[in-house]
Amino acid sequence: MNVSFFINDDIPLAINENANDFTRDLRFFAALAWYRKDKLSLGKAAELAGYDKLGFIARMQLEQEPIFDYGEDELASIFNDVAKLP
Repeated sequence: MNVSFFINDDIPLAINENANDFTRDLRFFAALAWYRKDKLSLGKAAELAGYDKLGFIARMQLEQEPIFDYGEDELASIFNDVAKLP
């Protein structure tokens, strides 16, 4: 699938990016948003962003984004399940 839409030239200029960097960042941040909303897995988000999984994780670290963002209830459930292991 090919997706295209018009963006005024002044938008990449406003954030001091060239067209290629702007496009790469746009793909990354779109993938990141859907990953945060649990719409895409880490692998699919990486694919959308144009990275492999490790590259996507590295970019997330660069952007200071949490890779796994569990709430207290989710962590408690995980630790309870681990405690049941032999």
